[in-house]
Amino acid sequence: MKTAALIRPLAIAALLLTAQTGLTGCAGAPVQEMSNARQALRAAEDSGAKIASNEDYLAAEARLKSAEAKLQKRSFRAARHDALEAKALAIRAMEASITADKTPND
Repeated sequence: MKTAALIRPLAIAALLLTAQTGLTGCAGAPVQEMSNARQALRAAEDSGAKIASNEDYLAAEARLKSAEAKLQKRSFRAARHDALEAKALAIRAMEASITADKTPND
């Protein structure tokens, strides 16, 4: 019985700590997400995505610019969302570029 009585408060404390950590992670500036998005965009550009997958590349660029504008306004949650979207679009553009390079030209 003593063990069960101790487990419940510990479980509640762990849950509260996890929730607080999650909220704290969302509250700050999305520094890592912005960096990841910029790096993904650079890698996409280096792979030739500006030409091979221009639509996705341009969308990634636009989303990154949007993230930067939201970051300046201290809208961190929205900036984080846009940075993650920019990264995903840049990766998709890079993958399309790589696939286009592997496709034989007729």
